[in-house]
Amino acid sequence: MKRDGRSLAHNILEEMRMLALERMNDGEHPDAVSASFGMHRSWAYKLRAKARGRGRGVRALRSTQATGRPRKLTAAQEQQVLRWINGKNPMQYGFDFGLWTRNLVRELVQRKFGIALSLASIGTMLARLNLTPQKPLQRAYQRDPEAIERWQHDTYPSIARRAREQKADIFFWDESGFRADSVHGKTWAPRGETPVVERPGQRQSMSAASAVNSKGAFWFATYEGGLSGELFVALLKKLMFNRKRPVHLIVDGLPAHKKAVVKDYVASTNGKLTLHFLPGYAPDLNPDELVWSHVKRTGVARNPLRKGEKLGPKVHDQLAQVQQNPELVRSFFRHPSVAYISDL
Repeated sequence: MKRDGRSLAHNILEEMRMLALERMNDGEHPDAVSASFGMHRSWAYKLRAKARGRGRGVRALRSTQATGRPRKLTAAQEQQVLRWINGKNPMQYGFDFGLWTRNLVRELVQRKFGIALSLASIGTMLARLNLTPQKPLQRAYQRDPEAIERWQHDTYPSIARRAREQKADIFFWDESGFRADSVHGKTWAPRGETPVVERPGQRQSMSAASAVNSKGAFWFATYEGGLSGELFVALLKKLMFNRKRPVHLIVDGLPAHKKAVVKDYVASTNGKLTLHFLPGYAPDLNPDELVWSHVKRTGVARNPLRKGEKLGPKVHDQLAQVQQNPELVRSFFRHPSVAYISDL
């Protein structure tokens, strides 16, 4: 069986050609040379004829880089495309769609440079620019970047200094809801056949609140329904029960957190409990959000309830497992979005 030279790398082919020519110059017959390399018998004859060309010699047998079709966009133009789309919204350029697609990039290039490219060429260019299709994170447009900057560089460091002076603990607080019919993971199945996961028909739901500390401490409680000011106070009392050190508790701006009954309770602790409020629409600043993300990815969403099981006990058990794993709790504070937390 003859070898197909097209399947070999250029450097390998070049080395074979040089060696074959050397052997023929030493007197070996071209047929024997071709056979030893597994090539067609005419291969060695063609090499010898090519090398004997006037003014060419061995250089004719060296590999050369194929030029291919030249790119329609220059390197400078491709970098301009990168500046146009990296971190930008297509709506800024008059498009009515908020996510970049190859079609939109192609239309933008056509509009700006007057150059038409195929979708394949657009995809190749984006890959060359180190851009990949990704699911974007969602953030509210009401976010205040200046308030977030102040929180990270002024407000939180001030809270941390005050807590050190008081020998107090800092906890981040958040609430979340769980549903028995929520499925976040994936499973394997034949192509085109959507798998079915059985679960109870009743729509069970459960709410939970938790407080997380950078030293690895974790507190939680489960409850049913939504959060009211009165329920928030009841949960705060559980958090503070038998606690010896003062607590600086960082919460979001949920209306229940700002009720008068909450302010009255905090005042009644005589400085044992202090509430601080995160900037609005900035959940990524709260490491407790990462706790919920972890729990929902690894709990009921991946292990649906069996017949007769209730959601509440399963959620409670999973949160209890988090509580018993301080290293896991500390790992949430190593996420880039909460790198500003300095009391590690």
